[in-house]
Amino acid sequence: MRTLVLTVATLSLFGTAALAQGEPAQSGPSNAAIKSMDENNSSMPVAGANSFTESQAKSHIEAKGYTNVTSLQKDEKGVWRGIATKNGQSGPVTLDYQGNVN
Repeated sequence: MRTLVLTVATLSLFGTAALAQGEPAQSGPSNAAIKSMDENNSSMPVAGANSFTESQAKSHIEAKGYTNVTSLQKDEKGVWRGIATKNGQSGPVTLDYQGNVN
């Protein structure tokens, strides 16, 4: 009797595992996991824990076509803010934790 109970329990576990493998993956957020260097996924800086160093932030901003990047400071929301030039015009520039440059 004990053997029968153990056999039924073991088969039940294997059956459950087989069914779980056929289920679709959990749907996640609608935004892409990897963002293109050419486009932002937000038109405004997104607040969040920013791991860019000042040097990395400057390089990332320059990679988006900005020059003369100065006065970079990370604010309390984790957004790097500074002044930069693009297309001959100088003005404010931001870099958020997602890599969005605005």
